[in-house]
Amino acid sequence: PTLKTDTFLPFIVLALWGATLANLTCLQQTDLKSLIAYSSISHMGLVIAAIMIQTQWSLSGTMALMIAHGFTSSALFCLANTSYERTKTRIMILTRGLHNILPMMTSWWLLMNLMNIATPPSINFTGELMIASSLFNWCPTTIIMFGLSMLITASYSLHMFLSTQMNPLLPNSPIQPTHSREHLLMLLHTAPLMLISMKPELVI
Repeated sequence: PTLKTDTFLPFIVLALWGATLANLTCLQQTDLKSLIAYSSISHMGLVIAAIMIQTQWSLSGTMALMIAHGFTSSALFCLANTSYERTKTRIMILTRGLHNILPMMTSWWLLMNLMNIATPPSINFTGELMIASSLFNWCPTTIIMFGLSMLITASYSLHMFLSTQMNPLLPNSPIQPTHSREHLLMLLHTAPLMLISMKPELVI
C-alpha cells in the first residue's frame, strides 16, 4: 500500500469484508427480493474499496460498475416483480418451473444473471476487472477476498436462476402469460447495458 492510501486501509478491508459477508448472506436467502437487495450491497462494497484507492483506474472501474449494476439490479427487481404478480409469493422454491410456461422471461432471467456475475463482454465485467486490477496493484492479498466474493456471487446467481426457472412447476398453478409491457421494460434495461458494453468510453 502507498502512503496516500495507508489512511484508508481499515476502510478498504472493511468494505471488502462487508462485500464478502453480504454475498454469504445472499446464499442464505429464500426471499427473491431480499437476495437481489443484498447482492446490491455486496457490489457497493467493491465500489467503496475502489473509491478509497483513489487512482484513475479504480475510479473508472467504480463508475462502470455503479452504472452497470444500477441497470442490472433494477432489471432483476422487475423480473422478481413479474414472478410475484403471477405466484403471489417471493419464496424462490415456490416460484419454480417458470421456464415451462414463460420461456421468454426465462431468457431475460438468464441474461440478467449473467450480467450480475460479470461475464464478458458486459460492462459489469469491465468495471469489476478494473477494480480487481486496482486492488491487486494496491495490495496483492486483497485479490483473495475479491476472488472469494466473485465466487460466491456466481454461486447465488446460479442458485437464484435454477430455483426460480428450473424444477417441475407446482401443481394447480394458474400462471398468466407475460405482457408486451414487461418485455419492453426488460428491453429498456438491456439496451443501455449492451450499448455501454460495446462502447465503454461513454461512461469511463
